[in-house]
Amino acid sequence: MGCMLNVLKWMWYHRNYIIIVVTPLAFLPLPLVIPTSEARCGYAIILMALYWCTECMPLAVTALLPVVLFPMMGIMKAGDVSVEYLKDSNMLFVGGLLVAIAVEHWSLHKRIALRVLLLVGVRPALLMMGFMIVSAFLSMWISNTATTAMMLPIAQAVLQQLQATEAQAEEREFSAEDNPGFELETREVKEEITDEKMPETKLPLENGVAEHQVPPESTQELRRKAMEAKYELLTKGMSLSVCYSASIGGTATLTGTTPNLILKGQMDKLFPDNGDVINFASWFGFAFPNMVLMLVISWLWLQFLFLGLNLKKTFGCGTKSDRDKEAYAVMRDEYRKLGGMKFAEGAVLTIFILLVLLWFTREPGFIPGWATVLFNKDDSFVTDGTVAIFMSMLFFVIPSRLPKFGSYGFTEAGKRIKAPPTLLNWQVVHERMPWNIILLLGGGFALAAGSEASGLSVWLGESLTPLQKVPPFAISILLSLLVATFTECSSNTATTTLFLPILGSMASAIEIHPLYVMLPCTIAASLAFMLPVATPPNAIAFSFGNLKVVDMVRAGFMLNIIGILCINLGINTWGYAMFNMGTFPQWANTTHSQP
Repeated sequence: MGCMLNVLKWMWYHRNYIIIVVTPLAFLPLPLVIPTSEARCGYAIILMALYWCTECMPLAVTALLPVVLFPMMGIMKAGDVSVEYLKDSNMLFVGGLLVAIAVEHWSLHKRIALRVLLLVGVRPALLMMGFMIVSAFLSMWISNTATTAMMLPIAQAVLQQLQATEAQAEEREFSAEDNPGFELETREVKEEITDEKMPETKLPLENGVAEHQVPPESTQELRRKAMEAKYELLTKGMSLSVCYSASIGGTATLTGTTPNLILKGQMDKLFPDNGDVINFASWFGFAFPNMVLMLVISWLWLQFLFLGLNLKKTFGCGTKSDRDKEAYAVMRDEYRKLGGMKFAEGAVLTIFILLVLLWFTREPGFIPGWATVLFNKDDSFVTDGTVAIFMSMLFFVIPSRLPKFGSYGFTEAGKRIKAPPTLLNWQVVHERMPWNIILLLGGGFALAAGSEASGLSVWLGESLTPLQKVPPFAISILLSLLVATFTECSSNTATTTLFLPILGSMASAIEIHPLYVMLPCTIAASLAFMLPVATPPNAIAFSFGNLKVVDMVRAGFMLNIIGILCINLGINTWGYAMFNMGTFPQWANTTHSQP
């Protein structure tokens, strides 16, 4: 028995090596027994899917497998495969990330966050709402992970100050009172603790005579424990609200999270004549209202779960108490530490606003955009990627301080600064740019190209034609559930990379609008709320908020359901009208009609 246990332990410790070796051998009969290009491509996709799901190799390394497998299996030439790894979507990704890096480098995101929180205030429900709004807004433009990592320490500092000031206020009140009876603003936790610890306790009767008096020390201890329980719940709720709203906020913009860009890339790859149906403006038009809806319902759910339904207490109607003022002072001091807005922050903010305006007005849809009028009269020459790269290049041109005669000060090493550095330098970009994602995006495009070249996409489409009998809205909900479940144990990037080419083929085969299934599933891939390992923001919140897995599962399960219902509501209402979902577009016929 002991020997078997040791063997199992050894296998578990070496599981990555075992998966890497055993998986190709286990599925080798597929291309050998069925010697067709479809089977060979299917073998490569199965191999990559299992490697991605188990993460036995880095995701980016697995994404390079088509460069090796497709040429060796006679599916595509090496040059054709390699070209797939740097598409327009990758350029949009790089440009968007350069903007995010500049915002983070100059702490502009922290200034925005603290400014909004100072406007919102420190009452529990409002504070949670404020953190969720800020986290969602920031993760629309910078990475969800960076947003969570910045917001959680601020949340923790504010909550610690709130708890400390409330404890001091309680001590002052207690010492000033002769009467040990009390009424503490807590949730049900207080009542549970009181029932367990004070079976004999009776509060003062109306005539002022109490049957039993609790010793002052006992009462004070109970008040302290009740307050600790309240703040433990509040910390859990605040931590989850930040990481969840960061994931939700990332869905609102095309560059907010990687799956959104994968959808754009796959749409352009699978349906090259789609007329740029997915661009920054069209995505925002659909996804932003959906994000707001999800955010409001998520706030209500977390409010109910961690703060209770007594909105009067949690909103704190009336004047501010001393404890509120002291906690507010903490945020104000943090904001003051940033000092006045520097030239560099103003420059970054200006470039950021200009970029967003250019994205929105490039091809708004209801009127000709500036790109259509100036450059895209005959063909789609200028894309969102062009704009992103052009604006992000300005970070390497504009100085971080206004040029002047005289000294710019000294470096930490004591050397005189002869000229101001630019807003960004390559060293900063090199350290913060997640280059692996570019390879991961490319791997997805290579898979789609291989599926098309081998005929696998056509075969898959024909195999899925029986789904024509199922109502489209049911297909959309079921696939969203499948993707949301899958993304809990696999990266959202890998999930969308695997599913979207299959969904595109299926949509063409059963003649429904490709976006009707691809769009909900793309957003569903970002709904990884249930497990700490599902996404980096969850892991950060798990380490910060003294959370248990059951806390995350309990809160996240309902949020997954809420998210899927919101997405499908959107795709059947305003999304249906925006993308003309009622008709099967001519451009979607291309994949189905290919030999």
